[in-house]
Amino acid sequence: MEAEIHSNYTYMNRNFSNISLNEDSTAFSDCNSDRSGEFPTTSLHSKRLILACATEKSDDLIQQLVSDLESDSIEDRKQAAMELRLLAKNKPENRVKIAKSGAIKPLISLISCSDPELQEHGVTAILNLSLCDENKELLASSGAIRPLVRALKIGTPTGKENAACALLRLSQLEENKSVIGRSGAIPLLVDLLETGNFRGKKDASTALYSLCSLKENKIRAVEAGIMKPLVELMADFESNMVDKSAFVVSVLVSLPEARAALVEEGGVPVLVEIVEVGSQRQKEIAVVILLQLCDGSVVYRNMVAREGAIPPLVALSQAGTKRAKQKAEQLIELLRRPRSGNNVASSSDSSD
Repeated sequence: MEAEIHSNYTYMNRNFSNISLNEDSTAFSDCNSDRSGEFPTTSLHSKRLILACATEKSDDLIQQLVSDLESDSIEDRKQAAMELRLLAKNKPENRVKIAKSGAIKPLISLISCSDPELQEHGVTAILNLSLCDENKELLASSGAIRPLVRALKIGTPTGKENAACALLRLSQLEENKSVIGRSGAIPLLVDLLETGNFRGKKDASTALYSLCSLKENKIRAVEAGIMKPLVELMADFESNMVDKSAFVVSVLVSLPEARAALVEEGGVPVLVEIVEVGSQRQKEIAVVILLQLCDGSVVYRNMVAREGAIPPLVALSQAGTKRAKQKAEQLIELLRRPRSGNNVASSSDSSD
C-alpha cells in the first residue's frame, strides 16, 4: 500500500526537550498513518470522490455517506466508511465537517464489527479524523479508545497499525493517556513492537513513547516486558529502529524496575556498543541512558566499566556534539569514582 499521510509529530519536541535533544525531534517523524488505496475502482465513486476532494462541495456527499453508515447492507456501509476515510485523508477541512455531521459514533461502532474489512475501514476513518486537533476530545468522549484497543488486539495487521496511530493521536491530550493505559493498550503495543512488521514497530514505539510520559504507563510497559524487544531493536543496527527504541528506553529508565529490566535483558553491552559505533544521535542518547542507569548505583557502574565503556566515552568527549561531550565527561567522572563500598543496585525512584 502507498503511504497516504506523512504525519508531522511536532508535538514530540516538548518531550525531547527533557533530554535536550530538540534537534533530533525527527526520530519519530517518519511514522506514517493511513496507507490505504487512493480511490475506489468503481468509476462512479471515483468521480464523485475526486470532485468532492477538489472542490468545496463535499457537504452533501458527507451527509449521504453518514446516512449510509446506518444501512442494512454491509457493502453500503463499507463503501460509505471507505469514502469518508478518503475524504478525511485528502482534505483537512473535511475532518471537521465529517465530525460535525454525526459520523463519529457510527464509525466507532464499525470498529467492533466482525467483518475485518469493515472494522479496518472504521479504524482508519477514526485515525484520519484524529489528525485534526479539534476532533481529538470529541473522539475520546464518544468512546473511541476502547474499540481502538480492541482493534489493536484482534484487528488486521493494517488495522492494528492504524489503531496504534489513532491511539497515539488521542494520547496527545494528556487526560487521555491514563484512559488509554487503563484500557489495556500498553501490553498490546508492546506485543506489536515485538511481533509487528517494520511499520508496526515504528507505530508502536511512537505510541509508547508518548504514553509512557505518564508514570503509571511506564510501570505497565515494564510489567508487559517492554525491555526485551527494546534491547533487541537497539542491538540491531539494520533494523532502523535503534533511535526510536533508545528514546523509549530513555523515557522508562527513571523507574528502578525499568533499570533492573534493562540490565537483565542485556542492555548494558548494547548501550556501550552504541556509544562505540552508533551515529552521533545514537551515541548521545545511549550516554544519557547510561548516566541514568549509573547514577546512585555502584553495581551498575561496575558493569558499565567492565564492558569497556571508558575508551569510547573518552573518544566521544573529544569528538561528539557539545551535548554528547558534556554527558560523556559526566559519565567518565562517575565511572572513575571508587567503586567499592555498598553496592546499591538502583537509585531512588525519580519523580516524573
